[in-house]
Amino acid sequence: MSVRAFSFIIFFYFVRKADCKRIRKIQRFLRFCNFPRTLKIIFQMKSIAVYPGSFDPVTNGHIDLIQRSSALFDKVVVAILRNSSKAPLFSVDERREMLESAVMGIGNIVVADFSGLLVDFAERIGASVIIRGIRAISDYEYELQMALMNRRLSNRVETVFMLPAETYSFLSSKLIKEIASHGGAISGLVPEDVERRLRARFNEA
Repeated sequence: MSVRAFSFIIFFYFVRKADCKRIRKIQRFLRFCNFPRTLKIIFQMKSIAVYPGSFDPVTNGHIDLIQRSSALFDKVVVAILRNSSKAPLFSVDERREMLESAVMGIGNIVVADFSGLLVDFAERIGASVIIRGIRAISDYEYELQMALMNRRLSNRVETVFMLPAETYSFLSSKLIKEIASHGGAISGLVPEDVERRLRARFNEA
């Protein structure tokens, strides 16, 4: 159904019992508001979500959430936090490369990086939703605190909690780095490109 046809349906719904004088007033008001164009703008609005994290490195648990989020929103921005107070294993550019390689087949995913307040970044890119993964009760306590603070900072951005697939419910970047540093098996827990980079990085040490 076209926007114009829908606008006519709305028009007749409201005026079907009105007299001619009232109908003319409603017509003038709708023309003044450019009603078909307003409906078109509403229908063309896209849902944008941001999935933030350090992704040092990205794991298959992250990819699982990204894939599922892509089915819920028109666009998902995977945002790498630039935090100068931490010493990451991989640089922001390296993490970006690994993420872009891992999500290459998903059309509505964009990889970016940011610093500062997450809600400020979300508003800059037009995102109305922050996606956060929760693996355990301990995650929930921290994430709830952050979600409530973000709501206080901006009432235009909501937080959506998502549970990982059971296969990856125990997985974290920190755990992956610890296992890889001791030569343990991480195959199937991270994308192949990430596994190669981790092996190379720890062989250098």
